[in-house]
Amino acid sequence: MLKAIQILGCSSGFISQRLKKSHSGNGFSLISSKGSDTSTSLFLHPFWTPKTLTFRLIRMFSTQSESNSNAPASSSSFSSVAVHSAGNVHKIKFCQWCGGPAKHEIPDGEEKIRAICTLCGKIAYQNPKMVVGCLIEHEKKILLCKRNIEPSYGLWTLPAGYLEIGESAAEGAVRETWEEAGAEVEVVSPFAQLDIPLIGQTYIIFLAKLKKPHFSPGPESSECCLFELDNIPFDSLAFSSIFVTLNLYIEDVKSGKIKFHYGTINKRLGTGPSDIRAFTLDYHLQA
Repeated sequence: MLKAIQILGCSSGFISQRLKKSHSGNGFSLISSKGSDTSTSLFLHPFWTPKTLTFRLIRMFSTQSESNSNAPASSSSFSSVAVHSAGNVHKIKFCQWCGGPAKHEIPDGEEKIRAICTLCGKIAYQNPKMVVGCLIEHEKKILLCKRNIEPSYGLWTLPAGYLEIGESAAEGAVRETWEEAGAEVEVVSPFAQLDIPLIGQTYIIFLAKLKKPHFSPGPESSECCLFELDNIPFDSLAFSSIFVTLNLYIEDVKSGKIKFHYGTINKRLGTGPSDIRAFTLDYHLQA
């Protein structure tokens, strides 16, 4: 079932939604205010409160029961800001093949400015990087690492890093987990893919389990720890992708069904890397 959920970060109150305290007392649910046979709710961690964020839940289903709705969707309801760029092309001063000076212009038949060698004519294309990692559940706790390097030094994250040439996404996630947490893991299934167009990154996070109940911080981590879901340090997380991933996982656990999630994190222009909540989330797929 396809869903689109846009989560909008700002400092005001809730928009067109009513706030309902969850039965567990540990969070809130956003319930659609429109009358319908099908309701949608999204559990939000207590840190996602009206004082810090605004949430807008957009209901959009591809199920047959709603596909015949006569009410047209407002174009503004589904609008989101996505920044598409060719990267910081002006940083490329020289050709990577022959060393010749680069010029910056739009090549014939294209729409974006590229770095073009003035000697050999080759075009330098900048492509997104893939970040892979593991969400490791052990005895109803999640393994997190405290970063020992910049960016986000001293903040918590899932073990993850850049995929390398010659390895699959799952292999890269297992390797990164070993390097950052000293843990041998077995991948269970993919859990989330989160695209971040503004910074040219795609995150693929796998559910995994420990082969052995042993872990220890690697050179890039100062500490590794298993956290109960209610004790995850949401106020000290390193990246927006991890913030989203952990909230999605908590919601799945509370619903009793672990799903695969795909969405786009649209980070706000002009915000620093430490402001991990300055984003909108276009939630495209849940399966």
